[in-house]
Amino acid sequence: MAYSELLADRIRLHFDTHQVGYREMKMMGGLCFMVDEKMCVGVVKEDLMARIGTEIYDEAVKKPGARPMDFTKRPMKGYVFVEPEGVDMDDDLSYWLELALAFNPLAKASKKKKKK
Repeated sequence: MAYSELLADRIRLHFDTHQVGYREMKMMGGLCFMVDEKMCVGVVKEDLMARIGTEIYDEAVKKPGARPMDFTKRPMKGYVFVEPEGVDMDDDLSYWLELALAFNPLAKASKKKKKK
């Protein structure tokens, strides 16, 4: 298992219930949920990855189970990993998903690569 299917299903349920348009994309050995063609949240192994921006980043990484996203061994400011205990409860998962969705309109989309 490359990533937690249960966590992915919980994200789908939240997005579908709240009528969030999204697209799934396999990325970084996990699953990424794209909203408005921008990376919003993802599942990497058992962790939630959330793109929350820099404004609330310092406060957010103090939450239980949260840590800087260090996928490349260098922390990426504005992105967090949240361990399973930080999203066990639906309210906790909703907190992180709503932070990511609130930041999404402010996020910059990555440049599309031109096909040759």
